[in-house]
Amino acid sequence: MKTTSRIRTVAFLGNYLPRKCGIATFTSDLLEAVAARHPQSRCFAVPINDVEGCYRYPDVVRFEIEEQDLDSYRRAAEYLNSSNVDAVSLQHEFGIFGGPAGSHLLALLGQLAAPVVTTLHTVLRTPNADQRRVMEQLIERSNRLVVMTERGQTLLQEVYHAPPGKIDLIPHGIPDVPFVASDCYKDQFGVGGKKVLLTFGLLSPNKGIEHVLHALPEIVAEFPDVVYIVLGATHPHELRTRGEAYRLSLDTIVRKNGISNHVIFHNRFVDLKELTEFIGAADLYITPYLDEAQITSGTLAYAFGAGKAVISTPYWHAAELLRDQRGVLVPFADAKAIAREASGLLRDEARRNAMSDNAYQMGRAMVWSNTAGLYMRSFELARRQGAAAARESVAAAGSTQRPHESPELNLDHLYHMTDATGIFQHANFTAPNPAEGYCTDDNARALIMTVLLGQLEDAPKRVRALAKTYAVFLDYAFDARTGRFHNFLGTDRRWLDQRGSEDCHGRAIWALGTAAGRSPHWSSQMMAEKLFAQALPAVTDFTSPRAWAFSLIGIHEYLRRTKGDLAAKAAAEFLSGRLVTVFDKVAEPGWTWFEEGLAYDNAKLAHALIVNGRATGRRTVYERGIQALRWLVGVQTSEHGQLRPIGSNGFYKRNGARAHFDQQPIEAQATVSACLEAYSATADPWWYEQAQLAFDWFLGWNDLGLEVYCPQNGGCRDGLHADRGNQNQGAESLLAFLLSLAEMRLIQNAATGVRRPGMAARIAP
Repeated sequence: MKTTSRIRTVAFLGNYLPRKCGIATFTSDLLEAVAARHPQSRCFAVPINDVEGCYRYPDVVRFEIEEQDLDSYRRAAEYLNSSNVDAVSLQHEFGIFGGPAGSHLLALLGQLAAPVVTTLHTVLRTPNADQRRVMEQLIERSNRLVVMTERGQTLLQEVYHAPPGKIDLIPHGIPDVPFVASDCYKDQFGVGGKKVLLTFGLLSPNKGIEHVLHALPEIVAEFPDVVYIVLGATHPHELRTRGEAYRLSLDTIVRKNGISNHVIFHNRFVDLKELTEFIGAADLYITPYLDEAQITSGTLAYAFGAGKAVISTPYWHAAELLRDQRGVLVPFADAKAIAREASGLLRDEARRNAMSDNAYQMGRAMVWSNTAGLYMRSFELARRQGAAAARESVAAAGSTQRPHESPELNLDHLYHMTDATGIFQHANFTAPNPAEGYCTDDNARALIMTVLLGQLEDAPKRVRALAKTYAVFLDYAFDARTGRFHNFLGTDRRWLDQRGSEDCHGRAIWALGTAAGRSPHWSSQMMAEKLFAQALPAVTDFTSPRAWAFSLIGIHEYLRRTKGDLAAKAAAEFLSGRLVTVFDKVAEPGWTWFEEGLAYDNAKLAHALIVNGRATGRRTVYERGIQALRWLVGVQTSEHGQLRPIGSNGFYKRNGARAHFDQQPIEAQATVSACLEAYSATADPWWYEQAQLAFDWFLGWNDLGLEVYCPQNGGCRDGLHADRGNQNQGAESLLAFLLSLAEMRLIQNAATGVRRPGMAARIAP
């Protein structure tokens, strides 16, 4: 049956044939069914590739996504937006998308203009933290949610609090095949005159086929003409990770049980026509799966809809589909129960036929043509709801804003704090305090900040001159005789120390790497590269984890432009190895951190591993960084959901009392920066949210409800005491805010899908 719809273009996003998996089969069948029922609609596919260039797709595939390539998801969003699709049909299953719990998908959804109808092939009852976050974001970003069972509908509401009105219950589609006696198909498979049991689908250990093989001797004892057909290739993931170990274990059971003449393995992936013929030849279909939480089974739906008597373990889809005498349920991993029920059905032909008839009659509502109509209805609802939401958003834009909207920002205090030498270290209230001179730490931060601001389109022209001032300061601070930086400089331009701290040196490396890797000006780039190369050798002798972290981030920035520098790469590998070593030595459940305490600039330690692990592809390094940062965010989140940085008045020793004050802007900035790096790496919006919460700390979303940033002059208070804000506005605090703002602006420019109201702050000249 062909029907009309206002939907003109639908993109189907999910695995696609000839990739061998259930999602690929489903996506392909759904697209073909929708195209057949709605010929006026243009349908095309956007598959996800687990192996690059491995699949020879049909012409209906218009764009391919590489599973582990985050940018590929963003490019897919751009392609879909340029294609003016009316709806996107997304097939979601954990394990087919890249990133933690498939979070790369969220980058695509965040930039997608078209309404999304998401079919949930799995709804977990007990998700882990990453799975829950991804699922909640998926629910929020989908206009409609499709589930195939009532259990899925219930779990969506009870576990994830999905709006009931957003959920469509659409059964798994099936081929429309005639109800024909099994004997009509048996001869072509060489099983004429036999009683045929069938299991089909991609093989993996959770299929439970071994329990049918253990049941078979008892069945054969009563029915010596029984043959059990196991149809399907080994699952590609299983094949890549463990080879044919599972299939070989099944062969061993067959030989041990003496049933070689009663078992046929067809180790191949069959097309739909041949599959329906195999199903037609079966007298009984068996699904002995071992995972109760399987909420959808295409193989079960196909066999059931063809009118086969089914024996199954009580996983969720089977328990729902086979109730009311439409099939038989047996306990998990129970060979005796399988033998008992199979023999009973083979013995009782009338009961078996009645069961088959019940299944076939119910299956008529599941045929693909009917399913396609239900999906098109869901697409139309999604489009109407998306249009309505857009109208409401436009209407509300002028009347609502976040409680703490980003203020208009100016650079007056930065100009006030900087002279021809560099940025002053301290201030008395809002006035610079020249008596306490300058420091390399702050001038390094200032150089990073001006380089980042220089990447924004509306950056004042004066920013470039400031960057040159701070870069010259670092050049003056470097002592070529020792290979180290001085830190403290008096107003008489004499150094007050023999050499600065390791952390000071690490911050200088960070700044020089940023200037070398990002500066658009050739002279600045060359000067930074030269000084970076001179200063780099010292870092491998350092013992400070923070110096390692600052240096690692600096090396990463440097390698943006100078990718082939082997010395820099070797230093990065050495430093990341040292950070991983201290983490592994200290971290344990409840304290997943690098040290026995939390002190200052904490998030930079995790940030460095995320950056390095992501850049080098070393997953163990990256995962330690993510794990540590997630733990730190939890420690730094108050009961009101706001950032509560570790206080500098005592810090936080393991198993000791935690200092809640004095809270320092540098901690908020380090958290903003690290969480934005985690967001860039994972595309998980939860990380962006944590960065936003850390940024909001400056704007009054903190324990005292006081603004730390001062919009009147563009300064930033030096911290929060237990009863008041620190009224001094020194360089470290000012730069912490400006760095945070610059990084928030840059991430918004790179990923407009996460732009939020109030964050389009303007920099005044």
